Amino acid sequence: MDGQWDGLRAEVRKTIDDLVSSGRETGVQVAAYLDGQPIVLEQAGLADGHTGRPLTADTPIHAVSTGKGLTATVVHVLAERGQLDYDLRIAEVWPEFARHGKDRITLRHALTHTAGLPALPADVTGEDFTDWDRMCALVADAEPRWAPGTRLAYHAWTFGWIVGEVVRRVTGRRISEVLADEVAGPLGVPGELFLAVPEADLPRLARLEDAGLAAMIAYASAHLPNFDAVAPPGVRPDATIGSRPDVLRADVPAVGTMSARAVARMYAALLGPVDGVRLISPERLREVSAVAVRAEEWVFGQEATFGLGYAVQDDGSFGTAGSGGSLAFAYPELGLTVAALRNRLGAGDGDPMERLRVLVRDTVARELGR
Repeated sequence: MDGQWDGLRAEVRKTIDDLVSSGRETGVQVAAYLDGQPIVLEQAGLADGHTGRPLTADTPIHAVSTGKGLTATVVHVLAERGQLDYDLRIAEVWPEFARHGKDRITLRHALTHTAGLPALPADVTGEDFTDWDRMCALVADAEPRWAPGTRLAYHAWTFGWIVGEVVRRVTGRRISEVLADEVAGPLGVPGELFLAVPEADLPRLARLEDAGLAAMIAYASAHLPNFDAVAPPGVRPDATIGSRPDVLRADVPAVGTMSARAVARMYAALLGPVDGVRLISPERLREVSAVAVRAEEWVFGQEATFGLGYAVQDDGSFGTAGSGGSLAFAYPELGLTVAALRNRLGAGDGDPMERLRVLVRDTVARELGR
């Protein structure tokens, strides 16, 4: 790696070593790519605090909604090849989806969380999540809360089945297979980027711990009137469901499992070539990373901004973050991507992964004079 970034790497290393040695974190991975080349690849701590297994660069971590970025990327790779169009009416490839007046909902609506289908039945379970056909049938039979495109509501779980079934209907393959074949494989990270984790890879995963996320979710359930509609009690996005082998093995493409270096590499290949692999064109990059919707969001009651499948932030980045603190973002103007993952799912703890992202971003911007 370029020696220009030795100081940044040392600062990242000290920061994550301090987080682990203080007991605030069990294991942390940080990765950054600049113009298609890695400039930060650091990790510290344990993959499993019970057994003492060390966290390595290739250890996959279940990073909750950070996985939505993997799902969106699959869509854009297929769109680049002419296999998908963002304005496709979903019912054209999935006729059952047209029930209850959903025939006007497009793939664009799904990607921007404006499809009007954020809710799940109150009694849905983790076992249901392992049955793809059952979950798609539930979504197809759901009544929209409002007309498509008229309201922003984070589709915390339903995003995955809506987008994933469109991919399956168009390609004949599960979205996890498309990710493996068309993204992870070409980028050389087949064992580090998953929507469904193969049985043989389960022992390699980091062990998740709860460090305040469950309490935060309970608070949200009690104080946000729409929270339980999108995350019913049996399927809250926490360390419990994220540790279930049956759910991890299943396609649940609203969430994902990855290493920091693999997801940073994926975003780098959206910005430009990485070892000769570029996932989308510069024109498509501008389209998918541009602001598509900015409005008050229905679940959390705060303003949110989305491009096509990714959150878009005021610092010029696009990407996704997950419950508990993991994140992966790209900065097109800097040519930079940053991922920071942890296996101790926290909330209200000062957001150390976000602080690491800001450290990398600000250091690179300063060095580049931007």
